[in-house]
Amino acid sequence: MFVSDCLNINGKGHLTIGGADTVDIAEKYDTPVIVYDEGAIRKNCRAFVNSINEYYGGNGRVLYANKAFSCLEMCRIADDENMGLDVVSGGEIYTALKAGFPAEKLYFHGNNKSYDEIKYALESGVGRIIVDNPEELSVISALAKESGITANIYMRIKPGIDAHTHNFIRTGQIDSKFGFALETGEAMECVKLAVNAENVNLLGLHCHIGSQIFDVAPFVHAAEVMMKFISDIKNETGVIISELDLGGGFGIKYLETDEPVSFDAYMKPVSDAIKEAATKYDLPVPFILIEPGRSIAGAEAVTLYTVGAVKNIPNVRTYVSIDGGMTDNPRYILYQSDYTVLCANKADKPRDAVITVAGKCCESGDLIQENTKTQKMEKGDILAVLSTGAYNYSMASNYNRVPRPAVLMVKDGKIKTVINRETYEDLIKNDI
Repeated sequence: MFVSDCLNINGKGHLTIGGADTVDIAEKYDTPVIVYDEGAIRKNCRAFVNSINEYYGGNGRVLYANKAFSCLEMCRIADDENMGLDVVSGGEIYTALKAGFPAEKLYFHGNNKSYDEIKYALESGVGRIIVDNPEELSVISALAKESGITANIYMRIKPGIDAHTHNFIRTGQIDSKFGFALETGEAMECVKLAVNAENVNLLGLHCHIGSQIFDVAPFVHAAEVMMKFISDIKNETGVIISELDLGGGFGIKYLETDEPVSFDAYMKPVSDAIKEAATKYDLPVPFILIEPGRSIAGAEAVTLYTVGAVKNIPNVRTYVSIDGGMTDNPRYILYQSDYTVLCANKADKPRDAVITVAGKCCESGDLIQENTKTQKMEKGDILAVLSTGAYNYSMASNYNRVPRPAVLMVKDGKIKTVINRETYEDLIKNDI
């Protein structure tokens, strides 16, 4: 039934996360509420860090992809677990720095960084800026020169690999808004621009082929393609790229039928491919970086809602209406994303009802799941949506002026609030 080891059923028949009773949490903290198992998050962090140490001899770094779920506490956890951070905006940089995260371990991504964001990154001492287009390179070079510093950069490369994920989350193929294409010669042309740019140090390359990937083969292929390109750069420019960021995209369980590979099952074949290519092309093995986000936090959280109404339309469907929806989880309306849904206070009962979970927004598409099997629901029940730790709160909105939910973390049986529930006053604080 469960998509994560952090979930269980207690003697009352209630769903638990990290040993904490979700029904008790809903009663004490109100709903909707997102609850993470901090111990499980840290366990995942350590598994990735240990894999880098084992398969690359410590010659690498794990970057938590902050976009998956960004807040002060997640930045603190990543720092505690000896990780870097993949940040994609001035706001994510600001959050990391406010959490006390070392600026030199921040890696700044994005396909259209603003002038102010680049300036802020340089002034803050961000470790690496991943360049996405020639215009951005020019801005970085000019600002670095003006400040009398040298900016350490990567170039984002499209390796031409289709990872067979949803169209909106495939990023490695030629038709993508991100990075420089290999097939057209654009990537080599822009590498040469970077090599000749003032106050810029081209240290590395970056690629990312997509998200929620269950197959190891695309990652291996990407590593081979990137090592070949590093060889081409050496042959054409004399520059030896010393760092290689292979991105993230490792899949998690949303449904019982999902079969993600283990961290080791990914890391070993990719590291073998890197080392074989280094030998083949007479290159040093580069410092390797990976960017897990969803695979660290995604399956380690649940969102709890209170059922407000059950509407049965004979021979059509049964709608179960909840006190949240697309404002705290827009992934279904965006991607038709799959989720496992349970009745938290009847978790030990058979899942023999077929329901559609309806959000509270004035929008026909505000659904969380359609025609999904779960326990029979009634008004007042606590509905739990599993695996909501990634791209849920991060993508949440105030559509219909709905306040965003509180976020909690459970550790060693203790519950703490890491993001307060928004109030109506919060909704108007920037209105004039």
